[in-house]
Amino acid sequence: MFKRILLATDGSKHSVRSADYAIQLAEKFKGTIDVVYVVDGQKSKSDVLHHDSKYEIMQRRKEKIQHVLNQIEGNNIDYNVQILHGEPGPVIVEFANSHDFDCIVIGSRGLNNLQTMILGSVSHKVAKRADCPVLIVK
Repeated sequence: MFKRILLATDGSKHSVRSADYAIQLAEKFKGTIDVVYVVDGQKSKSDVLHHDSKYEIMQRRKEKIQHVLNQIEGNNIDYNVQILHGEPGPVIVEFANSHDFDCIVIGSRGLNNLQTMILGSVSHKVAKRADCPVLIVK
């Protein structure tokens, strides 16, 4: 039923907790997890200005989600990592809808509380527009 699971993460506490649920689904249904981290335009500009090389930028981004990757690796689940660019909500939806996932697992809140108050939460945008079931973890 849930063979292909998309786990959207940004390194926040909620996304770390959502990894637990993605792992449980993957174990129960013998599935795989695609971990998606979306870098928005502002963060991308900041990264380029403050780091010397593309390799260093990529390493820093992977460090943000390393705790989630460690959780998955500790449970011997096959996974892939995708680092995407753009506005998180629409990018996650576009990626999920174009890759035929069975389920999206996402935290209810991310790292940017101000943006959430003004624009609405990423999880809400994903739940509204995704073609597959969405599990929002508090």
